Amino acid sequence: MNDNSDVSSVAQTGVGGLDDVLAGGLTKGNLFLLEGDPGTGKTTIAIKFLMAGTDVGDKGLYITLSETEKELRRGAASHGWQLSDDISIFEVVPPESLIEADQQQSLLYSSDLELGETTRLILREFERIKPQRVVIDSLSEIRLLAQSSLRYRRQILAFKHYFSRHGATVLMLDDMTSDALDKTVHSVAHGVIKLEELSPDYGAERRRLKVSKYRGRGYRGGFHDFTIKQGGVTVFPRLVSSEHHTKFARHQVMSNVEGLDALLGGGIEQGSSTLILGPAGTGKSLFALQFIAAAVARGEKAALFAFDEELGLLFDRTRAMGFDLEAMRDAGLLQIEQVDAAELSPGEFAHRVRARVDMAQAKTIVIDSLNGYQAAMPQENALILHVHELLQYLNRQGANTFLTVAQHGLVGDMKAPVDVTYLADTVVLLRYFEALGSVRRAVSVIKKRTGHHEEAIREFRITEAGLKVGKPLTEFQGVLRGVPTFVGNIGPLLGASEGGERDA
Repeated sequence: MNDNSDVSSVAQTGVGGLDDVLAGGLTKGNLFLLEGDPGTGKTTIAIKFLMAGTDVGDKGLYITLSETEKELRRGAASHGWQLSDDISIFEVVPPESLIEADQQQSLLYSSDLELGETTRLILREFERIKPQRVVIDSLSEIRLLAQSSLRYRRQILAFKHYFSRHGATVLMLDDMTSDALDKTVHSVAHGVIKLEELSPDYGAERRRLKVSKYRGRGYRGGFHDFTIKQGGVTVFPRLVSSEHHTKFARHQVMSNVEGLDALLGGGIEQGSSTLILGPAGTGKSLFALQFIAAAVARGEKAALFAFDEELGLLFDRTRAMGFDLEAMRDAGLLQIEQVDAAELSPGEFAHRVRARVDMAQAKTIVIDSLNGYQAAMPQENALILHVHELLQYLNRQGANTFLTVAQHGLVGDMKAPVDVTYLADTVVLLRYFEALGSVRRAVSVIKKRTGHHEEAIREFRITEAGLKVGKPLTEFQGVLRGVPTFVGNIGPLLGASEGGERDA
């Protein structure tokens, strides 16, 4: 996105994240279209746009042809907002909603008025208020009054030229309820913002927006997730990793587990990503937590995003292995978030991860697991692009990222739900194997971009003291297939005296 914003020439919308997408806001003195189906948040954004104007001394005028002033004020109050005297609401309502019409000075009968009369009264109200910001809600009513595409276009052009001469910034709302898909305003407007609501098969609705047009200005293209909650609309701009660069010193980061660090060639590189693959129960989360514990021991901050496991169970389970995650959290060194994939959009998740890195200064990020992340984004291609941008961003901030992926199956040929091994800088593979009548676990590093690593396969155990990694299994063949062939003595295997086995 080109940064060609000039604060003095734009009217900020006041909507979190939207001004970033718009390269600062809406250029003053122009007409903009905000379109979307009913319920997508147009009115909420429009009210916030007028409220942001009062913060900088701009008067606002809300011209409503569909809702009453009472409804608008009630909607604002639901977000904790109270509209100031600098925001005027001018109603256009059907006559059956009135009881004492002669006492209502701001009410018009849209069904009884011709377009010309409606326009004249709107402009008269504008001249009386002399606002700098105007909202017209909605264009569907004007389209019905116009009755023809030609007259409708001429009316929109007349509004555009009139408001432009008076230096007003205008936001026109269109609920897209007309039968015909009329693109008249698209060609007339200086910019067009489209809101969409998606309904997945399961989980909460997802909302997103995109700027489809903005004359003479660079903006952040593509779709951007957003939410409507108490407090208004929050937009999560699409993450573009190339826009974020931070200088940091590269050095090796260790796990403080001797055998694992040896397997990794001394550790992993600062500012790199690690993917931990393996079937369920092999200890993927524990490997990632080992790096969190090492980071906290160094006095660094870390963040854990748990998609799959309930936090209470995670705390109890890991405490028995020597990891007191609650103590780390209470000390302010570990940020832990329980992520509900059914309620969270990928854009909002990326925003949360960025917040932990930018504001909390976390240098170790664990996403457990990518399977849960995929549940939030079932389209595989889009998931890979999201993960790519997120990993690139975290790498450029000097953060160490650990992602876990559960593979299908327990032994033999296994597949991950989505292949992202080529995205990660380091890939750690965990496997079950059978030896001497018992089920054992093995770990190997199959990829490391940032330096050398052991090509050996080592056995590991999960003990009350955490991970215990043994010597290379030089006397077994076929460990990764899950059915190894013994070709020597039992020397390399971990004995029972080296720590009791625990479930991962």
